[in-house]
Amino acid sequence: MNRARSTRKRSRKRAALQMNAVVVATAALAASGATAAPATAATGGPTPAPAQTAGSATATGHGIRVGTVEITTRLRNGRYELTDPTRGGLTIKDYLNNEYFGDLELSKPFTGKDNVWGNGTTSSRESAAVDAHFAAEQAWDYFKNTFHRLGPRGDNQGPTLYVHFKKNFSHAQAIEDPMAALFGDGTNNKKPVTSLDAVAHEYTHLVSDATAKFGYSAESDALNEATSDIFAAMVEFQANLPSDPPDYLFEEKVYGKSAPQRYMDKPSRDGKSPDFWKPGITSGKDGDTHFLAGIANHFFYLLAEGSGKKTINGVAYNSPTIDGRKVAGIGRAKAARIWYEALTTQFNSATGFKQARTGTLKAAARLYGTSSRDYAAVQKAWAAVNVK
Repeated sequence: MNRARSTRKRSRKRAALQMNAVVVATAALAASGATAAPATAATGGPTPAPAQTAGSATATGHGIRVGTVEITTRLRNGRYELTDPTRGGLTIKDYLNNEYFGDLELSKPFTGKDNVWGNGTTSSRESAAVDAHFAAEQAWDYFKNTFHRLGPRGDNQGPTLYVHFKKNFSHAQAIEDPMAALFGDGTNNKKPVTSLDAVAHEYTHLVSDATAKFGYSAESDALNEATSDIFAAMVEFQANLPSDPPDYLFEEKVYGKSAPQRYMDKPSRDGKSPDFWKPGITSGKDGDTHFLAGIANHFFYLLAEGSGKKTINGVAYNSPTIDGRKVAGIGRAKAARIWYEALTTQFNSATGFKQARTGTLKAAARLYGTSSRDYAAVQKAWAAVNVK
């Protein structure tokens, strides 16, 4: 099965998009009505600017992955738009299944008269847009409420997300410049890659591109993917949707709980990801660095939840350690705060797993002190995945 994968597209690789960048960025700034301010590493963003709420409206959306949800839209010139003026002009557009990557300007805004969107199935093109809109709002709220970060870049600007990218495309892609992400419709255009965790994953890539700027070496790229998996899970736990109960499985709504793309408690359950680091490791079993992310995913799960058997929201987990020693978790909130602190103050383009260990220990020391249980837990969780 062709599995969905997120792929970063840096500006140096996208000459075709250079001419579109100014147009899209200018449109996003105008939509939000906010003035950009420089981000700060420690807090994740500038002093919050007043939210631009003129023309905002509460809408009902019927998504394929998220079910029936409440979203925020914009009323302009007598029509509603899938743009959220309270979240930096966050916008969803229809890519119209164009095959060429550089066709951003050919996309179509979603507009309507009744402010009710989608029907919960692929028969309406709005349904996948509802998924993306709701999920991006949840990601925005998570980073804002937890880390005081306004938007991926911390400048109170929302990204533009494009649904219906290509045909039969089972992937999603984040674009650093312009700040955007694209989502395919999956096999036979009936399995859109717009689950809550998939969208939050791509949103987090935009955060990482604005902070650590991970490089393209195997371990750095894997840490980029793990960072997106980690915060995608955290967004799920925040949203706590009845239609998508939070878990440590990635894209189970796209492929089913019996075959998610990745498992965080025991990555090797997917048949491709390693549970533990070893010298010379450069990828998962199929050569894809996305699966190498399992090492950092496993570390985070152990730090948050601990080793051994555990059931969360009806999902059974059983996380191993390399030497059989038990690891006690410190909770999701603390684990995520440590990872974010490291992401924004310690990680960079040269960061590999050992440097990530050092960075998270510095983050834990800054947040909780070197004599804290939390600092010791970071040491133990990395040792449990053989990073020392």
